Amino acid sequence: MKVLTMMRSLFSVAATLVFGATALFADGLSQSVSYQLGDKEFSGYAMVASSAPKGTVYVIHDWNGLDSYEQKRVRMLAELGYNAIALDLFGVDAKLEGFEDYRRETSTLYKDRTEFRNRINAGITAGNAIFNTAGKTVLMGYCFGGAAVLEAARSGAHLDGFVSFHGGLSTPEGQDYNQTTGKVLVLHGSADTVSGMEDLASLLQKLQAAEVVHNAEVFGGARHSFTIEGSRDFDAAAERKSWDALLRFLKEV
Repeated sequence: MKVLTMMRSLFSVAATLVFGATALFADGLSQSVSYQLGDKEFSGYAMVASSAPKGTVYVIHDWNGLDSYEQKRVRMLAELGYNAIALDLFGVDAKLEGFEDYRRETSTLYKDRTEFRNRINAGITAGNAIFNTAGKTVLMGYCFGGAAVLEAARSGAHLDGFVSFHGGLSTPEGQDYNQTTGKVLVLHGSADTVSGMEDLASLLQKLQAAEVVHNAEVFGGARHSFTIEGSRDFDAAAERKSWDALLRFLKEV
């Protein structure tokens, strides 16, 4: 019954977004994209490629929700020739005003992995409905979003690549990477106190055991949120190198 409900929800997402797709990108502009999962409404942010699309990139936000940071990344990707959409995992009615709110929303999904995966899938389905997804498809995310990317990889999501920027790297009990079909790239700071180097080593061992094509780049001295400008962890050199690593990955998948 749960599977049937999910299928109906995703069909509703696709039908709604296909109806508005032509108007949405008539002028090649970015646009908010509304979609639903069950009775909960979400709002993503999408932009069409500035040239013939090289593929589609889905972006998952940090623990404070989808904001100008992810919107900037979507624009950067579109300028490089990729259709891009930032997914919303919290919903439009989520209260996001501070630490306790962010922890509540992320904890809800960490405790309910089925809902976590359903929300990721709903956002991807929304992107599929508005873009021609011919070509490579890659899911990327930052911090909480990086952990979400690995959750999607473990779920067997049919994408060509998964990229985690300073994400949570632990594997929940009972999960593994045996269903992962796409390549995995992990971008990590050596001074990350949230997910230490031991976590990275454990993740790489699990990917190797599951025979998943993978790679990791470690930035010496970089702390947890090294790509987030304005945070105490921001590291300009690591941010630049990690973005360059993403671009190389996009060319290779």
